Amino acid sequence: MRVNICAALLLLCMLLGGCVPAGGAAQDRVIVASFYPMYVFTQNIAKDVPGVRVVNLASENAGCLHDYQLLTRDMVTIEEADALVINGGGMEQFMDKVIAMRSDLPVINAGEGIEMLCGDDGHGHDHAHDHAQEALNAHVWLDVELAMKQVQNIADGLSAADSENAAAYQRNAEAYIARLAALDGEISAGLAPFEGSEIITFHEAFTYFADAYGLHVAGVISQNSGEEPSTRDIAKTCDLVLDLGVKALFVEPQYPTKSADTIARETGASVWTLDPVVSGDGSMESYESIMRENARVLTEALTK
Repeated sequence: MRVNICAALLLLCMLLGGCVPAGGAAQDRVIVASFYPMYVFTQNIAKDVPGVRVVNLASENAGCLHDYQLLTRDMVTIEEADALVINGGGMEQFMDKVIAMRSDLPVINAGEGIEMLCGDDGHGHDHAHDHAQEALNAHVWLDVELAMKQVQNIADGLSAADSENAAAYQRNAEAYIARLAALDGEISAGLAPFEGSEIITFHEAFTYFADAYGLHVAGVISQNSGEEPSTRDIAKTCDLVLDLGVKALFVEPQYPTKSADTIARETGASVWTLDPVVSGDGSMESYESIMRENARVLTEALTK
């Protein structure tokens, strides 16, 4: 969608005094989450709060936001919003101009105060303050402990934007964080026997997960999640797999597996699927269920 068309639509909505949310009451307080993990977190925080409706901007099957482009319906959704929840770290860079046009819109940055890794090839663990000019790896929600911080940030932001319901937001956040703490302990215990294991992932999303649970991302199949790796890149990954004796390659369900299948044929490694929780069924428990499944898959793959 061309930015000038989006801007014109947004201006039209503003001149008309706003748009009535489709399928919802005009008096609802609408909280828009930028994409799936923020949507699930915000749903849990706003659970059973009267008159509050949570909307996912990017559809449940949109995948990661690296190459996402705003649609006309997204512009209307943003115009309806009373608050916008984002992951931060550059993940929603495509929305910068639109957010600037809604200067009255409270923007809640779930990544506030979280030191993010550099967006490199999956090897690096240098932090952002040492590489200010480099893009960030913003997939922090894949570390459950950092996800808990994001949940608290969202709850604090909603409490400030909607003080009438602050107690309910904080109460829900506390209950959800308790569930996530239990999840974190469960995953840590399950993956403890595999501490130090080398893994090859589809792209940099799982660096946070690996760091949190004692694994090491030795390399990634694709430097850019929206692009197929070159023949040279595939050859390099094959060499890395053979040199390290890596037995498992981990792909993501939102992207084709062609490159990983090629590497597997050349090296004898097997292909497994890890889900970065950027799509799902929309349920409030889906983050927990997907992360548990990721831990199960890793346990099975690393046991073989």
